[in-house]
Amino acid sequence: MEKGPTIQSEVSAQPILDWLIDGAPSAPSSGVVLTQLCERLVESGVPLWRAAVFVRTLHPEIMGRRFVWREGGETEVHDAPYATLDSADYLVSPVAAVLLSGESFRRRLPNAASAADMEILAGLQAQGATDYLATPMKFTDGTAHVATWTTRAPGGFSDAACAALMAVVRPLARVAEIRALRRTADNLLDAYVGRQAGSRILAGKIRRGHSEAIQAVIWYSDMRGFTALSDRTPAREVVALLNDYFDCQAPAIARFGGEVLKYMGDGLLAVFPAQGEETQAVCRQALEAAQEARAAVAKLPNVRFGLALHVGEVLFGNIGGGGRLDFTCIGPAVNLAARIEKVAAKVGEAVVTSATFAQTCPEGLRSLGLHALSGIATPQEVFAVNETA
Repeated sequence: MEKGPTIQSEVSAQPILDWLIDGAPSAPSSGVVLTQLCERLVESGVPLWRAAVFVRTLHPEIMGRRFVWREGGETEVHDAPYATLDSADYLVSPVAAVLLSGESFRRRLPNAASAADMEILAGLQAQGATDYLATPMKFTDGTAHVATWTTRAPGGFSDAACAALMAVVRPLARVAEIRALRRTADNLLDAYVGRQAGSRILAGKIRRGHSEAIQAVIWYSDMRGFTALSDRTPAREVVALLNDYFDCQAPAIARFGGEVLKYMGDGLLAVFPAQGEETQAVCRQALEAAQEARAAVAKLPNVRFGLALHVGEVLFGNIGGGGRLDFTCIGPAVNLAARIEKVAAKVGEAVVTSATFAQTCPEGLRSLGLHALSGIATPQEVFAVNETA
């Protein structure tokens, strides 16, 4: 009877270790790191068919990321929500077992017990897997993450192959940690200061007073009657309401190209960068986002809001005292947007715009006449956004 392919008894892992220790310089992303690592392992004699790396992360909505490579393909990257931690599949998975014990997990396949105990192993076994190894990856901060290795070679992994896999785990953990820290920084900056502000901070624009002038559509919104509401409502309910309220705005702002810069109690400041000939198109996008947000807020019980749109130049940069800075935008255009938003409450409109915005994007707007604004010397014409706009 013809025998299947044999596993090489000698595996040369040192070039791979050197590559990892050097930071995997040929790999531009974390997914490519795993792809190139697996290809190098196969070339060295490790009969890999599938590999996966699971890395926990700091993100408001994502618990971790899962990188999966299969022989002959590229690495797929999947985000895992926090709900994954409570799922039945995860609780009985090899990943959970490794994280709980801190020890490696190996299961030769086919194995009736593994198929019954762990669904992922049953699935791999059905695809011809013969051996499965899960190894903890320990970061320098003490947290544990997991790498898994699977083969379809007859007889499974040889001792030499297992030794090579175990040898690469530690330098792989260092590479994964460095790249995960960079992604965590990106995630946290995106979550707390916004995507564009975050990229500026990571680019080194952190000196106090550093700012740049940009042209933008300014979004300034406020909930009606929030002070009275917060006085008569338990704090936890107020927080839940604010989250629901901001969920009516932030996704629409992001979807139409804007960025939330600041939450101020019940207030929200966002910008839609707009340069030159792009300004009219950006104004239309901001108006669409405003209409979407208005419709969403209208579905919340007993919640009303006002929103002002203005277009002008703002200073975008670092402001603060000592070592505590805030990356935000300021300028007369921001002040004008805030004052116009107060007109919305006075005239009973949900969405209003400045005359400058209306001149740039007049469709679906109607004039509310001139209004005196606090701190603004000259009365300003304010426009309302039609309900059917």
